Amino acid sequence: MENSKALVPKQYLLPFIIVTSLFALWGFANDITNPMVSAFKKVLELDNTKASYVQFAFYIGYFCMALPAAIFAKKYSYKKSIIIGLALYAVGALLFYPAASAESFGFFLLSYFVITCGLAFLETTASPYVMTLGSEETATQRLNLAQAFNPIGALGGLLVAQQFILAKLRVEELGRSAYAALPEGERLGQTAADLGAQAYAALDATEKAGIRTSDLATIRNPYVVLGIAVIAMLMLFLVTKMPEKEEKDDGLGIMAALGRLWSQSRFVGGVIAQAFYVGAQIMCWTYVYQLAESIGIANADAVYYAVAALVIFLVGRWIGTFLLRYFTGGRLLFLFAVGAGILTLCTIFIQGIVGLYCLVGVSLFMSIMFPTIYGIALEGQGEDAKFGAAFLVMAIVGGALMPVMQGKILDIGGGGYSDTLIMGVPEVNFSFILPFICFVIVAVYGLSVAGYRPTSTD
Repeated sequence: MENSKALVPKQYLLPFIIVTSLFALWGFANDITNPMVSAFKKVLELDNTKASYVQFAFYIGYFCMALPAAIFAKKYSYKKSIIIGLALYAVGALLFYPAASAESFGFFLLSYFVITCGLAFLETTASPYVMTLGSEETATQRLNLAQAFNPIGALGGLLVAQQFILAKLRVEELGRSAYAALPEGERLGQTAADLGAQAYAALDATEKAGIRTSDLATIRNPYVVLGIAVIAMLMLFLVTKMPEKEEKDDGLGIMAALGRLWSQSRFVGGVIAQAFYVGAQIMCWTYVYQLAESIGIANADAVYYAVAALVIFLVGRWIGTFLLRYFTGGRLLFLFAVGAGILTLCTIFIQGIVGLYCLVGVSLFMSIMFPTIYGIALEGQGEDAKFGAAFLVMAIVGGALMPVMQGKILDIGGGGYSDTLIMGVPEVNFSFILPFICFVIVAVYGLSVAGYRPTSTD
């Protein structure tokens, strides 16, 4: 009896450990991808809009596969759904090998899309499955423990991107060398990124082709290793017995469930707010590299600012969890969205390193947004929550659409990041008007549900 109330009962310990590793796997994939927007831009000489298609291809997979994943898991089993997710994840990662051989940006985008089709299966399935591995009384604690491994994977993704991709790109070395060779008095207004792009463009076709082939292989290699690791995880799932609770035929058809969900303003508003929040998060975490480069910080060094943002994000999660004892979820969501909006305005109108610090600081206020919106939207939905959760995962599509719009703003004056001024600031600074608008929408949703309190307690 005592064991049944344990956070993870002994009989479920191995399945719990294995499933928890999935949280780190998708955190790794998310955060190794953010710096790749800038990397592909340089290696393949893309404009900012085309480079942002990396994020579009990555996050559109969630939109396409979240609902099918939820339907599949309900009809068959969590284990089979996870196995399909891992298979798609591995195939997508391994597709980087032929993509690099073909030197095709479209092929790379297809690879990202396949990866996130797999991640959609994993994210839609793993969280509810973890909650079944023990008593209902400890389900929330168990899920929080599993989610704690997501940022560990995210940090791993950032560090691999820095050490094994960005630091080894020859096109990045061109920029660093050109900047170092420039006399001290001529460095004002110049960046290693701009100088590297000019040096790369000036190479003859043979030299440029050699660098491009080498750098695409550098981008490829960590993904191929990741694919092999995911296959090993897949094999482990195949041979491990995973406990499953029988799904009862509750008579809740999908159309009836969707009708109930979409008739509730709290749920509909949550899906909309989630889409804009995810869009804001991906823009802030993707374009931190471009903002850093615009003030002379190399791409590999900009990773440290991304790591700082992630650490601050984790601190904010703990602070927010504590504050939820004293505030309703909606009210705290509103206050954090206002804080994020203020720091985003500072990022827009304060140039230089202080503006970059403000952008990093936005992560403190983003920290509680995803789980808080998720919880408010789904509380009290009963069995309908299974399909509601899929729509909240589909809302991750905001991360596909918003970065492309920000890339278009960056291209207003040309391929650089400070080609023109908008409202007196470089376009890279002004482009953060989009995250600001997103935070305003999140604040409106938080205000609209500020008085909402769950009808039951954990």
